[in-house]
Amino acid sequence: MSAGYGSCRVPAMSDTNDYGSHLAGAWADIPPGGLHPPHRTIPRAAHRQTPPTASFMFRYLGAAAIIAVLSVAAVLFVFPSVARSPFASSSTRPQPPTYVTAYWIEQVAARVLPSVVTLQVSEGDHSLLGSGVIITADGLIMTNNHVVAGLATGPQTPGGAQVTFHDGRVGAVEVVAADPQSDIAIVRAQNFSGLTPISMGSSAKLRVGQLVAAMGSPLGLQGTVTSGIVSALHRLVCPAADGDHGSGFYAIQTDAAINPGNSGGALVDMNGDLVGVNAAESVVGSADDSNSTQHGSIGLGFAIPIDHAARIAAELITTGRASHAWLGAQVSGDADPHGAKVVRVESGSPAAAAGLTAGAVVTKIGEQRIGSGNAMLAAVHSMEPGDLVTLVFTDGSGETKSVQIKLGSDWGRQ
Repeated sequence: MSAGYGSCRVPAMSDTNDYGSHLAGAWADIPPGGLHPPHRTIPRAAHRQTPPTASFMFRYLGAAAIIAVLSVAAVLFVFPSVARSPFASSSTRPQPPTYVTAYWIEQVAARVLPSVVTLQVSEGDHSLLGSGVIITADGLIMTNNHVVAGLATGPQTPGGAQVTFHDGRVGAVEVVAADPQSDIAIVRAQNFSGLTPISMGSSAKLRVGQLVAAMGSPLGLQGTVTSGIVSALHRLVCPAADGDHGSGFYAIQTDAAINPGNSGGALVDMNGDLVGVNAAESVVGSADDSNSTQHGSIGLGFAIPIDHAARIAAELITTGRASHAWLGAQVSGDADPHGAKVVRVESGSPAAAAGLTAGAVVTKIGEQRIGSGNAMLAAVHSMEPGDLVTLVFTDGSGETKSVQIKLGSDWGRQ
């Protein structure tokens, strides 16, 4: 499935603060703006400035660039054949009390921090800083794709990328595989063993108001812990889009402080189980047309749900690539309060089997109400290939229909 040409994009903008490059994309369901890699940058040259844009910009959190140009932008549920073998799973633990004290968060931090790392990526004349989580004892680490996007797969040039563990050990890393569409990547710390894998939770069990903690290396400050709640679920995110092929998913929103450098770090529940991969923060644009923005946490951070990220990670490890749910319908990027307007349906696709034709308006997929083309894109990409879902739409004659369909896979169509 792909979106219309304008459905997941916003105009490019630049920022006067010291942060590095980021991917193109957009956000819906929240004030318009851009996603940027939230990273700390040590400037070596003056940043370019552009006219002010919307009051909110959403920024990728990942890496801190010493010299870079800002552009606007916006797993472990393993397949049965893979099971959960590559990763650690949660064990039975005492449940936190109804009123969680700072002492309990202290226990969670002590349990999780040994599994959180700092990643440093050198790209020419600039350096990027991000975070990651250990998923196997022999050195596999999950992070955001945008943290390591500048690296090739396999061994890196000396000094190209390194990992710093919680105990202070430093080593080289190589990229195993990455999936830009989901913003998930797997890297391996070379010549390490006996590491502490993070315990995997489930994002399906999250509830609004639930206490969570974010851990990573914001602004290069290794081992930083912040706490807050799950502020909202199913926030629409459209990360990078290549050509005509859009991407998107629903994210976890939290008010736990998330800042540049937290990208790829852990969002955990009060059992210390991983429920999300930190991916984005928001910043507020200036009100005085000074082309500046207020950096730092403003209580709006976003994480990739672990149930989605874990499946992607497992496929990257076992096959080197990831599959995504496929509907086979192209939708308009124009705003439409009634739903997502279909402009083209691929022959032989699940959409065609459902009776969708050009001009139909999709209003619901599964439990998700569809209020735009972006929302339809994200709803499909947040599901898994082979999922049975109910599709509700209004056909060209105005008749409302509800059909059950089996989502396909984009494997071979990428």
